[in-house]
Order: sequence, then C-alpha cells, then structure tokens
Amino acid sequence: MRPELDAFERLLTIITELRQKCPWDRKQTLESLRYLTIEETYELSDAILDNNLEEVKQELGDLIMHVVFYAQIGYEQKAFAIDDVLNGVCDKLVRRHPHIYGDVKVESEEDVKRNWEQIKLKEGKKSVLQGVPKSLPAMVKANRIQEKARGVGFDWDHSDQVWEKLNEELGELKHEIDSGADPKKVEDEFGDVLFSMINYARFIGINPEDALERTNKKFIQRFQYLEHKSQEEGKSLADMSLEEMESYWEEAKQL
Repeated sequence: MRPELDAFERLLTIITELRQKCPWDRKQTLESLRYLTIEETYELSDAILDNNLEEVKQELGDLIMHVVFYAQIGYEQKAFAIDDVLNGVCDKLVRRHPHIYGDVKVESEEDVKRNWEQIKLKEGKKSVLQGVPKSLPAMVKANRIQEKARGVGFDWDHSDQVWEKLNEELGELKHEIDSGADPKKVEDEFGDVLFSMINYARFIGINPEDALERTNKKFIQRFQYLEHKSQEEGKSLADMSLEEMESYWEEAKQL
C-alpha cells in the first residue's frame, strides 16, 4: 500500500477513536467545528505568506484532520461518509475537466476557467456568482466575484481600461467629498474605488488580499521598531514628537 494511504487510514482510525473515547471530541458538532476550521485556514494563510513550509505542512495536517472530523460526524448522522466526500470531489473534478477526461479542446487557462463556469451552470447553478460564499471577507469576495465574471467573458480587455475606470472612480469620490455629500454616498463611492483597485490588481497579477496583508506585516514590524527605540530612550510614544517618530520610521524602512 502507498505510504500516504497508510497515513490517511491511520488518521481515520484516530478520529474514530477520539469520537468514542474523548469527552471534548465527542461533544463537537459541525457547527462547533466551523469557527475552528476558519481559524486553521487563516493560520495556513499566514504560514504561506511567511513562506514557512514547515508551518504549511502542519497547518495542512490540521485542515485535513478537520475534513475527516466533519466526515466522521456525517457518518454518525447517517448523512455521508469520507468515501462519499472523496468520490464526490473526484467525480466533480473529472466532470469539470473535459479537456483531460473528455474530447473538449482548450488553448489556454482562460478556456479552462470559462468551461468550468459553464459546466457549473449546467449542473444546476442559477448564477456564476452563486458559489461565492456570503461570509467571505469583502476584499476576497470582490476578487472572487470578478474572477467568476471573467470566467463567462464579462471583463475588460486591457489593464489600461481598468486603470482609467479606477481614476474615474477616484474622481467621483473626490467630488462627493468636496461637495459635502451624505456620508452614505461617500461610502458608496469609496467602495467603488476599492472594487476598481481590486480589479486592477487582478489585471496586473497581484492578489490584493496578499498585498494588503504583506503591508500590514510591514507596518507592524516598523511600528514595533519605533516602540522599541522609544523604550530605549525611556520614553513612551506619546512623549515623542512626530519628527522623532518619523526619524525612527525611516530607520526601520532600511532594515
């Protein structure tokens, strides 16, 4: 037997035993695990952004464990089992890759994405946007919405067009701010700017969520350097002038 199958069978056995013998594991439900799974997903995301492959390995293990845990609960409720889960996704992958498992011809990645969305509609989806989870963070959701719309041909042709649209939206936002518009109207225009920024990021091959998170990490590192320097001088940040803080900020940027 292949070693990965041995390892998967071992995990199945352990989860089954824990559900029978451990008070905490026995108490868990699909609902109680949901938030833990979301947390594990974000931990995996952090490990990927940090390029920490050892952490990536560990977090993948946690996610696989959660999948098996959900399947075990489904089995106990006589709703589904792990083989149903695995066979279901295998069937879907075969069905949605007719260029591999059928006679469909594709020329590019875009052809693959377009076929994927069209097949989903044939499977009963009423909208190509139906598969975007409602609870996704807004930036991730906007990116997925735009990708799915592109999958059926609803998109700009060139990045220059998106850049022009972005500048148009910036102008509209500035106009509403300068005219003292209702805050709700300003908020709407600000949302349009963000949506256009995310769209432009997609066109130039940037993941906006990753880009913003890297900036967050960069800001945290520089701010903590500033805090450390202020402590070395026996001051709090509140005691330092903006010029002093800016000097240390520039130092941090060189690290």
